[in-house]
Amino acid sequence: MKKRLLLLTGLLALAGCTSVDIEAYRNTTPELDLRSYFNGTLDAHGMFQNRSGEVVKRFHVLIEASWKGDVGTLDERFTYADGSTQRRVWTITRHSAQAYVGTADDVVGEARGEARGNALRWRYVMALPVDGKVYNVDFDDWMFLMDDRVMLNRSVMSKWGVRLGEVTLSFYKRTAR
Repeated sequence: MKKRLLLLTGLLALAGCTSVDIEAYRNTTPELDLRSYFNGTLDAHGMFQNRSGEVVKRFHVLIEASWKGDVGTLDERFTYADGSTQRRVWTITRHSAQAYVGTADDVVGEARGEARGNALRWRYVMALPVDGKVYNVDFDDWMFLMDDRVMLNRSVMSKWGVRLGEVTLSFYKRTAR
């Protein structure tokens, strides 16, 4: 009896570690095309919550995005609630209608992205400075296109499989004037 209970507990724990397959979003609309959405000026508002759910950082991001063929540049300028700033420049390459690869100075190796329907899943490792040290942290990053101007983003950060916290962002695409 005890062995069965331990086995069942272990299986439930493993099931809790699985995530949604990107294929689940194949037929959702509107369809996300990164080249179309990340083109022009966008604003994003976000927050970082630690593993207990406490909001420990709030920020605004101004993004200037452009594409030349299948290669895009996202120039992100962060302004945090405490007044500090940061800049990240992504280079994103579209390999197919559903596959993207991205690089940035603080990304270790390459980010890999898969798109289906209105969703994009990015997975990457970021070199994150904390209190004078740099930690390589895993990101499981999901973006969902809501309409032609709004996209929601949720990223789970982890290290060695341990959840550290979440980043939540709301992107808003500015209209041409």
